[in-house]
Amino acid sequence: MKKIEAIIRPEKLDVVRQALEESGYPGLTITEIEGHGMQKGAFQQWRGEKYKLDFLPKVKVEIVCIDKDLEKIIQTLIESTYTGNVGDGKIFVYEVEEVVRIRTRERGERALV
Repeated sequence: MKKIEAIIRPEKLDVVRQALEESGYPGLTITEIEGHGMQKGAFQQWRGEKYKLDFLPKVKVEIVCIDKDLEKIIQTLIESTYTGNVGDGKIFVYEVEEVVRIRTRERGERALV
């Protein structure tokens, strides 16, 4: 099993959620986060004054899936978040040792579906 963490633009969250549901993966967890990558923040203007935002708002999307579905989910994330501009985000993939559904006490892949 794999855990996918995708750091995306906040305005892409609804597109990602809908694309994942259409692909058959409705389960996800989101966290509102802040950070920066290569763009090192951004300059904004408010009431005529310029200021720098060192950390930009982002959303972290987390999904745990079975190994055979990994590539399909990654492609769905790429297609639904791509703009071609700096700040599109990153996708990280981790191994998951065990999953337990608390309500039924099912373990492993059965706990995911």
